[in-house]
Amino acid sequence: MSLQHAHGFDLEARLRERERAGLRRHLDPVDAVAGRARTADDPGGDPPEFGEERVVFAANNYLGLAGDERVAGAAARAAREVGAGAGASRLVVGDTPIHRSLERRLAEEKGTERALAFSSGYAANVGTITALDPDVIYSDELNHASIVDGARLSGADVEVYDHCDAADLAATMAARAEAADAGESWLVVTDSVFSMDGDAAPLAAVCDAAEEFGAWVMVDEAHATGVYEGGLVGERGLADRVDVQLGTLSKALGAQGGFVAGDEPLVEHLLNAARSFVFSTGLAPPAAAAAERALELAPERRESLWRNVDRLRDGLETLGYEVWGDTHVLPVVVGDRADALALEGRLSEAGVVAPAIRPPTVPEGTSRIRLAPQATHTDADVDRCLSAFEAAAEEGDFA
Repeated sequence: MSLQHAHGFDLEARLRERERAGLRRHLDPVDAVAGRARTADDPGGDPPEFGEERVVFAANNYLGLAGDERVAGAAARAAREVGAGAGASRLVVGDTPIHRSLERRLAEEKGTERALAFSSGYAANVGTITALDPDVIYSDELNHASIVDGARLSGADVEVYDHCDAADLAATMAARAEAADAGESWLVVTDSVFSMDGDAAPLAAVCDAAEEFGAWVMVDEAHATGVYEGGLVGERGLADRVDVQLGTLSKALGAQGGFVAGDEPLVEHLLNAARSFVFSTGLAPPAAAAAERALELAPERRESLWRNVDRLRDGLETLGYEVWGDTHVLPVVVGDRADALALEGRLSEAGVVAPAIRPPTVPEGTSRIRLAPQATHTDADVDRCLSAFEAAAEEGDFA
């Protein structure tokens, strides 16, 4: 073996190990981002050949706006009038009127002085946490990977508190306070809606704990933006108690990108110190325009979304399935990894796209099917999903 080969990377062995553990993922082509789509019969085909249309309950396109003609029209106009891309970092040449208009609308939506758009929600989280440079981060144990990565990159001491447990947060902070240095900066970070468990953070209680110890609160509204007016922070009237609000333009708003909202000094600091903003080409103008139009359209879609959520949850529970959470994300808990994969296969055969979520994404013994209803799903779509679950329950021990 040559010295050069000895110090290389055996990526094929890593892939085989993922395959053995049932953790290897693949890209599955679809012909549209919508409540219904055709998937490729042969994912490796080039070009792919698409099969029969299926009902998609896997996307985070909660309001169905990714395929809305009005949103697409706003993107097309921006591309024609401004350009398909920002051209550079917005600090160099990419700060267009479209970006500024979006940020004004986001600040209004979030009840803050200013907002700042990033190229993705991931970039917003990593850039914001590292730019704040806290001494200590208190993080919910089920926070998104982008929060976890931002905390790691920040170099802060990270204290993980029990999921959605404000009492444990307070106890963890109290224990730390006994030996804390004067002037330490503390940051409490939580998702508002947790995308795998479908539950919501106890935001008021989190704010109570943080205020007791003089900590800042940062809330990631990725799965709440657009679904709730002002996000969950706004819906619960907590905008004046949350120091940093994050969100995404890529889920319910059907566009692309992320944002941070807060007071003037926060945004000024981030546009100077958040590396994922400073050293990245700005958000594409078509995405910014699409997101702003989607924000205008979101209120008209919410009632339909919640009607579909309630019909699906009630139907699944009537069939004997265990559905966690209290939001628009519906985790149907099966338990065993193999059972979850088998149920995913049964649903796919019935024309329903719904992913099996299994360890290490979720704890052992809690494998599940994650359902994400959309506002644009029809009654027939919901019925088709329920019928597929009913047939699966009759054939196997899933419920």
